[in-house]
Amino acid sequence: MKIKRRDFLKAGVAAGAAVALTGPSLNAFAAAPKPLAGEKASGSTDSGKWIPSTCQGCTQWCPCEFFVQNGRAVKVRGNQLSKVNLGYVCSRGHLMLQELYDPDRVKVPMKRTNPKKGRNEDPKFVPISWDEALDTIADKLLELRKNNEPHKLLLIRGRYSEAYPLIYDAFPKIIGSPNNISHSAICAEAEKFGPYYTEGFWGYRDYDLARTKCLIAWGCDPLSSNRNVPNTINKIGDVIDNGTVITVDPRLSSIAAKSHEWLPVKPGEDGALATAIAHVILTEGLWHKDFVGDFKDSKNLFKAGKTVDEALFAEKHTHGLIKWWNIELKDRTPEWAEKICGIPKAQIVRVAKTMGKAAPAVAVWMGPGPVMSPRGAYPSMAIHALAGLLGACESEGGSLRNHAKSPSNKFAKFDAYLDDIAKKGGKEKKIDQRGTKAFPAIASGKAGSGVITNNVANGMLNKDPYDIKVVISYWANFNFSCTGADRWDRAMSNTFYAHIGTNPAEAAMFADIVLPAAHHATQKLSCVGNKGNLHTHLAIQQPVVGRLWEEKADETEIMWLLAEKLKAKGFVNLYDYYSKEFKDPETGTTPANAEEFGLIATRIMTSAVWKPEKPLKGDKLTSWEDFKAKGIYNSEGYEFKKLWGKFGKEVEKDGKKTIEGTVTFKFEFYSETLKKALKEHADKHKTTIDDVVEAAGYLAKGEQAFVPHYEPPKRWGDPVKYPFTFIDYKSRLNREGRSANNPWYQEFKKVDVGDESWDDVVKINPEDGKKLGIKAGDMVKLSSQTGSITVKAKLWEGVRAGTIAKCYGQGHYAYGKVAAKEFGKTPRGGNNNDLMPDDYERMTGSTARNGGFTGVKIEKV
Repeated sequence: MKIKRRDFLKAGVAAGAAVALTGPSLNAFAAAPKPLAGEKASGSTDSGKWIPSTCQGCTQWCPCEFFVQNGRAVKVRGNQLSKVNLGYVCSRGHLMLQELYDPDRVKVPMKRTNPKKGRNEDPKFVPISWDEALDTIADKLLELRKNNEPHKLLLIRGRYSEAYPLIYDAFPKIIGSPNNISHSAICAEAEKFGPYYTEGFWGYRDYDLARTKCLIAWGCDPLSSNRNVPNTINKIGDVIDNGTVITVDPRLSSIAAKSHEWLPVKPGEDGALATAIAHVILTEGLWHKDFVGDFKDSKNLFKAGKTVDEALFAEKHTHGLIKWWNIELKDRTPEWAEKICGIPKAQIVRVAKTMGKAAPAVAVWMGPGPVMSPRGAYPSMAIHALAGLLGACESEGGSLRNHAKSPSNKFAKFDAYLDDIAKKGGKEKKIDQRGTKAFPAIASGKAGSGVITNNVANGMLNKDPYDIKVVISYWANFNFSCTGADRWDRAMSNTFYAHIGTNPAEAAMFADIVLPAAHHATQKLSCVGNKGNLHTHLAIQQPVVGRLWEEKADETEIMWLLAEKLKAKGFVNLYDYYSKEFKDPETGTTPANAEEFGLIATRIMTSAVWKPEKPLKGDKLTSWEDFKAKGIYNSEGYEFKKLWGKFGKEVEKDGKKTIEGTVTFKFEFYSETLKKALKEHADKHKTTIDDVVEAAGYLAKGEQAFVPHYEPPKRWGDPVKYPFTFIDYKSRLNREGRSANNPWYQEFKKVDVGDESWDDVVKINPEDGKKLGIKAGDMVKLSSQTGSITVKAKLWEGVRAGTIAKCYGQGHYAYGKVAAKEFGKTPRGGNNNDLMPDDYERMTGSTARNGGFTGVKIEKV
């Protein structure tokens, strides 16, 4: 898309206007800025310097560089040495400049003076010192310990760096709480279910786009979100020219607009489409025989409706193909699927043949769209099983996960600093209710190991298994980012809450104490590791400019200062751990203050790449200064097919032998790994597998529960009263909810296909609009069983009839004067999470937010 000069100038004017605003609603957050470190007098010249750091606008965590002149960051680009993003950032990266210099940032510690909490209540914050803020928090923590209830502390984590164990693990456990809760289950856990229970991998996949012959974007838009965006943008032209791009999505996304085939599937019916494609691949003899195997006499016996004798097929690197066919696939014909998913039989067959002919160079890129729903686990398996059928796992041009390691050192253990109170409190049940009969949360093959982020609010409200008295969060805004958001408002209204963040977010409006956080990429010292484009990296995060006000780094500096306060009040354990166990890897010195703690912690983590015990196969770094200057370590390249036949392995943990990955060590179409996990969960609750599957909201019985299969979607709302299915999707400008207060975000919102600048629109198919008497520009009220929002209607052919689509990100009533129409009062548009009900994919604990689970009605207002 080309940006016209007029549009660019308008954005600049808007930015200037935002800086000039000093309305009374945000005066409590104002403070005189300090002179910037290295800032020169106006009019002086500075040739400038590129300084490396890392963007965390999505989960790709791209290495980047900031161009700094006169002490100010003025440009952003990708790290020119990075092999993951090849020196590029997407549009999110450029928004970091406006995040850093946002005039609405929290500048000093704040204290609430209005005891009443609610969306319509002014917190009446007043500035306080860091001493007073940390004194208050320390007193609350010590009160819990005095009353032998340290488990009633809740630590909430949003985005994080490699330093997270300092705040997320050590802090709550040394205090005595089991309640360290990550944001991850509101993000993407359900899409990890399929890969784990087929090939034994719980995590995000990478894709070999340089060699792929067929890319299937299933429920995601990798040109806009879902990781690897810069690399995808860089390579998509070649993929289009040299292969086939297929998109499965109810709406016309950016990638769909560039695809050879667009399959606008009915929301939630992806499992029907995936099993039908698998059916065609088998009946047409298109499976990848080098990976899967073949019939012993080489004659294809896969015929619709006919069972097959298992003894006639010799599998190679897979397990249970014939069971899968007999239990599920033999009846999943394209004719059957067409009636359910809305995709014509001819297109299903054509797409299946295209995928089969391209095998194994097929990238089945699954996103949250088809799986973050109440019955999303089995569509996750069905979609990823296609990669197995096609031999695409670990193949050139396929889906990858066995990257070379990009090492970082772990911190010292803190077990010795747990006193009896901490040990007892740490054994209490977690507040998210993981592992209960209805919430298996079987991450990585172990029941009760997955976080159920959004259910924390229910646990707090119901005091189940107990009440929460103190909450501390960092880099999180669950009052806005979780479905059924009003529950978080009520939950946070009845507890002491300390919010650590850069902006006056919706969650901060319920806080008793607000602490200003340093901006992650430009003011904080840490590191981040990740993978992409066949490599892994360890990249630095470092201050590229000085501190502007009184902000401090969340995971290191704030924790050190809190530990000092606790020590002064008689509890020394946390301080002793930080001050004694963290030794500089070169000098052996221990930290004496917060800044030294952050520095030594970062040097400990990163010394694995600039002072390795053994020579590394990737980049050669000579020193800490070399790492700081280059900002990155890149691993060696990828070894394809190394895991074929080794999708599981035996390891020893705590003196016991166990298996990591699939229990058969093969790619499982019949998942013995899932069967084992469900049996262990059922045995724990003294019941049957069928019973726990039903309690989790699924319909499968018997062996069907162990294979990828079709389940009809669960939908909130009677189809007569709520006839339209709601589609939530993500913006290419949305830095995980943190960028809506940037004028550039608002001005360039139209880069999201179908959206409009400075507005919030719901996309309605023109035929549906005509039936409802709605025209483009009309204001409409969208109502579900649990909530309603009012937004502008846009008639748009890019969404299938019977569905409506709205981008997530607008609807803030807080966060700043740009994000909200009137700060603290009037939102800019509507928050999708006020419309979508609180529900879950219970096998993983994921929040349901996709997959057609929300029915809505539309009324013109």
